[in-house]
Amino acid sequence: MNDHLSCIIVDDEPLAVRLLESFVAKTPGLELLASFTDSVEAINAVKEQRPQLLFLDIQMPDLNGMELAHMLPEGTKVVFTTAFKEYAFESYEVSALDFLLKPIRYNKFIAAVEKAREWFLRSRDIPQGSSDLPPASVPTVASGQKPGTTVYIKVDGEYRQIAFSQIVYVNGMKDYVMFYLEGQNKPLITHLTMKAVEEMLPPQQFMRVHRSYIVALDKIRKVDRNDCIYIGEEIIHVTEVFLPRFQEYLKSKAVTG
Repeated sequence: MNDHLSCIIVDDEPLAVRLLESFVAKTPGLELLASFTDSVEAINAVKEQRPQLLFLDIQMPDLNGMELAHMLPEGTKVVFTTAFKEYAFESYEVSALDFLLKPIRYNKFIAAVEKAREWFLRSRDIPQGSSDLPPASVPTVASGQKPGTTVYIKVDGEYRQIAFSQIVYVNGMKDYVMFYLEGQNKPLITHLTMKAVEEMLPPQQFMRVHRSYIVALDKIRKVDRNDCIYIGEEIIHVTEVFLPRFQEYLKSKAVTG
């Protein structure tokens, strides 16, 4: 199967364009169709040449990267390049495959290319006319598992299946939530509200303890005298509105002499 990828580079900084061009040149299986420092010129070329991959800066005059990303033809996936990490969450809104923070290192570039290659290989295996997987808020059954033990969430434009037993805690930020899983350093980030996540997770296993946090009850290591939960690498303070319910749960589980 041909796993070559075509790409276009768009960045208003010539030095950034040249760096990415050098990365493309030494990456097997990656074909550069064109490079642009003008985003308006770039969108016309992208629509005409339809590259599989677009390395796209976010902060540009006239037409910024986020605006351009909303205008892409079907089949073109984005890898954002920017010096500003605060744009990371916005990148998920347009189903970007990856987000590279400047100054970009070649190993990070290669990792993004491999992620794109895997995405395109998987997309070829999906039968034409098949529907998408269920939305993120609908629990589904994994092969060999009992009903209601897993859920699909949309990450980087694709659906990832996770088991409830993997989830340590969930952290919400505006319209995005981060799922922290056992054995993984980086969270899975998806476009959801905390309310939707709270309704999605089984209440016997999870509890909301803060406006921005839901915890897996069986993953709590300890609770200190200040009502702070120690879980994963995080210390979460149980806020007043959620405290009565959490204290009731603790009393039901506590062993007293």
